[in-house]
Amino acid sequence: MVATDPGLTALASGWAALSVLQGRIEAHLERALLARHGLSVREFSLLDVLSRQHDGLGGHLQMNQVADALVLSPSATTRLVTRLEDRGLLARFLCPADRRGIYTNVSEAGLELLEQARSTNDAALREALDEAARNPELASLVTAVEAVDAARRG
Repeated sequence: MVATDPGLTALASGWAALSVLQGRIEAHLERALLARHGLSVREFSLLDVLSRQHDGLGGHLQMNQVADALVLSPSATTRLVTRLEDRGLLARFLCPADRRGIYTNVSEAGLELLEQARSTNDAALREALDEAARNPELASLVTAVEAVDAARRG
């Protein structure tokens, strides 16, 4: 395929639109979360991912699993965890079954902040999607995001 191939151009155009939508949403969420809760989008996402852990077999995520869930490098994940741990929002502990494994749990303060921030995140996401839906180049992507949400809710 060459760069002038209409199929490649349409695919590249779709990818660019998806990137624009993601960037706009993330920027909108970042502003709202920082202004109201002092949390970045990545910090909110980390608290959210870790809050969904449970005790028992397979219940806790190792740091590499957290990195995968957040789409971050291991070093960026460690820095993010350390930042939130320093704020008292997370705590690390050794895996009881494998003393080499390190897990992270959300503290009570982290859970409280996450609970407060969830409504801000949801409202900001709705605002960003509504704004994007008014853009003809992004409207179909917004519809796709909403369809995924509707299918998940069943």
